[in-house]
Amino acid sequence: MPLKKNNKIRGRVDVRLLFRPLLFLLFSILLAGCAETTLVVHTAKEIANLSKPPVPKGRYKVGTPYQIKNVWYYPKIDYEYDETGIASWYGPNFHQKLTANGEIFDQNATTAAHRTLPMPSVVRVTNLENGRSLVVRINDRGPFAHGRIIDLSRRSAQLLGFVRKGTAKTRVQILVAESKAIAQRAKGGYTAAIPPIVNNAPTPPAVPMTNVSVKSLPVIPGTKTAVQKPPEFLKPEMQQKSSAVKLAKLSRSRDIVQLPVGNSEIYVQVASFRRKVSAQNFQKVIADLGITGVYEAIVKGKQFHRVRIGPLKDVTQADNILSKLIKRGYPGARVVVKTSK
Repeated sequence: MPLKKNNKIRGRVDVRLLFRPLLFLLFSILLAGCAETTLVVHTAKEIANLSKPPVPKGRYKVGTPYQIKNVWYYPKIDYEYDETGIASWYGPNFHQKLTANGEIFDQNATTAAHRTLPMPSVVRVTNLENGRSLVVRINDRGPFAHGRIIDLSRRSAQLLGFVRKGTAKTRVQILVAESKAIAQRAKGGYTAAIPPIVNNAPTPPAVPMTNVSVKSLPVIPGTKTAVQKPPEFLKPEMQQKSSAVKLAKLSRSRDIVQLPVGNSEIYVQVASFRRKVSAQNFQKVIADLGITGVYEAIVKGKQFHRVRIGPLKDVTQADNILSKLIKRGYPGARVVVKTSK
């Protein structure tokens, strides 16, 4: 009996032993499926990345002379550039489109378009109507509306306080050290932000001022900003006289320098002559358009006599006179702003 019992025990089959090979086979199939799925996903990502166009980084560009609306423009490197005139702004219709040097235009960045300065360049733009001053990067060509000297991004115009008005009397100054540094990076294939100030760089002509401070404006809804430090203020010894380069040290992405507001008047400059008598004779030719005057100026050691119409009451009046002058055959006429010393 015990022997029979033992034989029965030996004859039993363990069900778990039968399922082990099946479980192993099933597990192997699942692993293979996961690996194949991972491979497919990875391959799809690689294909998607290859299909994406590369993000344009822009390039360094000066350019050759070009003509717009019968007016010739001559791009060049000009480290003495300092001009007053009317600024405008552009944004929604050009947002995310290519700029003249191959970047993607961002209306929420502090950039601008200029007709002749190299791209990129760094300039300080001061709103002469409210004293706000901001450093921006030139990365596009324009404006091509007569009577405008610079076209700012929407963000830049907001910071300078004329986004609703549309235009403003401004002063534009080249920042030499920053422009050279950013040009060098662009030549190397990098899209550079505005570089830090180079302390040993040549200092542009000083701008008299008092009570200079820095303000931080609210951000446009939907835009991203970095964490900012508290606003800084110029030391008393810097308040009497400070250059554009010194002021640039205070500028960050959301900060503007606040300068005192002086008197400024709008004129239309029609022509410039070496001989005063020639300027006086030409003055009579355009006398029917308004009050005219001859103003002396020294440019690179040479004396010139500029014929201007004005002062004018606003930008609209200046635009009307400018339009008449262009129709008469003076496409080189331009709107300028004269500031009090």
